[in-house]
Amino acid sequence: MSRMRVDHVSYAAESDGLVPTAKRLASALGIEPCDGGIHPRFGTRNVILPLEEGRFLEVVEVLDHPASDKAPFGQAVRARSEAGGGWMAWVVAVDDMTEPEQRLGREAVPGNRHRPDGVELTWRQLGVKGLMADPQLPFYIQWITKDVHPSLLGSSGGVALSGFQIAGDPNRVREWLGLPLRENYWEPGIDFSFVAPHGTPGLLSVSFRTTQGDVTL
Repeated sequence: MSRMRVDHVSYAAESDGLVPTAKRLASALGIEPCDGGIHPRFGTRNVILPLEEGRFLEVVEVLDHPASDKAPFGQAVRARSEAGGGWMAWVVAVDDMTEPEQRLGREAVPGNRHRPDGVELTWRQLGVKGLMADPQLPFYIQWITKDVHPSLLGSSGGVALSGFQIAGDPNRVREWLGLPLRENYWEPGIDFSFVAPHGTPGLLSVSFRTTQGDVTL
């Protein structure tokens, strides 16, 4: 089975737009935000907040572009922003997409992003439609350009991802990830709290360890 780990979290821009939303989150965490550039295939752009341990927080906004109406990721961002913005997804990275593709019965799609400095990031992703149907679920990513991972774009300021609060059913998430259906089978160092299993599913809050103490957004 391919190695799997939490890679990043995605936050959809609020009503005042990408940059003000990113600045609020960055200020709360004590991180300097970095312009991540444009996703031409998805019709979106993002700002990156680098985190410790090879992770990052992505603030993302939909563009007025035809791709955003066609690509599931663009559709997901638009829907979340139109609902007021906020946490949209958590994302797990794998080294090889073969196993999740076979288990979920669908193929990963290519993704790319052009940074303002001209660097192009490339990857494959899988499961955004699953996220749209059931927002408690993460989607998968396999980085092709590993040497320019977004966590390396700037300083993390010593901030690390430490926990998720998810409205949903842990067994549904375990099934989606192909994990054994047993308690506490999650990534070390990240606390997963599942609440409201019969309510509206989704990522409710994310917690971080900072040099000034714990912060939950």
